[in-house]
Amino acid sequence: MSAPKGFCAAGAVALAVVPLAMALANRSSPLIVAIAALLFTAGAFAEHGRDALPLLLRPLVSALGLAVLGFLAWCLVSLAWSPFPALSLRMLGEFGPTLIAVYLLARLAPDRLPPWTPMLAAIALALACLFVIASLRLGMAPQRLLGQRDALFVLNRPVLTFVLVAGPLASYFAVARHRRIVAAALLLLAAAAILSSVSGAAAMGLIAGLAMAALAWVLPKRFGLAIVGTGLALALALAPVEGDILARSMPEAIHTRLEHSSSRARVAIAQSFGAAVAADPWRGAGYGTGPRFPEVPAAQALEPEMREMLAVGHPHNSFLQVWAELGVVGAILAAAVLFLTLRGVAVLPKAPFAAAMGLIAAAAAIAFVEHGAWQAWWTAGLGTAITWLRASLARPPRSDTA
Repeated sequence: MSAPKGFCAAGAVALAVVPLAMALANRSSPLIVAIAALLFTAGAFAEHGRDALPLLLRPLVSALGLAVLGFLAWCLVSLAWSPFPALSLRMLGEFGPTLIAVYLLARLAPDRLPPWTPMLAAIALALACLFVIASLRLGMAPQRLLGQRDALFVLNRPVLTFVLVAGPLASYFAVARHRRIVAAALLLLAAAAILSSVSGAAAMGLIAGLAMAALAWVLPKRFGLAIVGTGLALALALAPVEGDILARSMPEAIHTRLEHSSSRARVAIAQSFGAAVAADPWRGAGYGTGPRFPEVPAAQALEPEMREMLAVGHPHNSFLQVWAELGVVGAILAAAVLFLTLRGVAVLPKAPFAAAMGLIAAAAAIAFVEHGAWQAWWTAGLGTAITWLRASLARPPRSDTA
């Protein structure tokens, strides 16, 4: 085996086992993705030498690439007024390297995957789902055996990763008539693991993703794009007033039904962060300031009970987090990234288009209720999913092979 192929084969193994690694160790995906990215990068340079550099940089000069760079530049600029620059740099140190790794992986891996990689990934995802189901049925005994915490929530990150990865990986098999049973089995097994867990966000993402993928399959593209585009626009535009809207509109019966999800506290948290946005709407408090948000200048004018709710460290809504930390400029740049992404998705063939729309809907639903936007494991999961989506375009499997 040549050096380029050897590097890529090793990287393919790392890519394939991301969900299984997360099931066994729920913070492992950033490391696994970084290893995969380094191996594929080594393979690309071993194959092309210095000519690999333009290959890596070309997407960055597209409209979407420039929008992403603009958003990241604003994150860096916001460090100038962050009251906690060390905290901001620490958050950037978690998010930045993983973002670079997933960019390299999504750019280089799809054209270089050995033909056995998708089936290995399917087996790894199936084993990961079975591990989660078995852990829940056995009262978390496997976690105790591994010396880990045996609380049910330790499986939340793995199942959220399953939500992201299962659809794009299944779409790889769905284009081959004799492999569609593999796609269906993956989706069913992933759904079983997700719905068995205690993660309401994962269940919400699963439902949103499956529903949107089905709609994108049966409706003309313009309708699917309109649904997702409208949802994203509303989620971002209304984020600063989300708490007030929910406080006025959510019936008490729904709060009672969602008591295990702390819905009342989540509404109060959203109201508190929304009030902080109103106090400094233009530039935000600075990138990565969420963990110490009660101490930022915008929070000082709030009532004590409002500041108390800011102590959770994040607003349980990534759209609102962008507003709170990066202000209206950050929100506009984020909107540009989202809608240019939709423009790119619009030209995909039908099956990858449905999978991409499902992924966007699932990720947006989770981002609307989940933890911080800059977490490395979340970035790694998204990058893995995008890599598989691009792989289904780069080399769709024939009907007689994997």
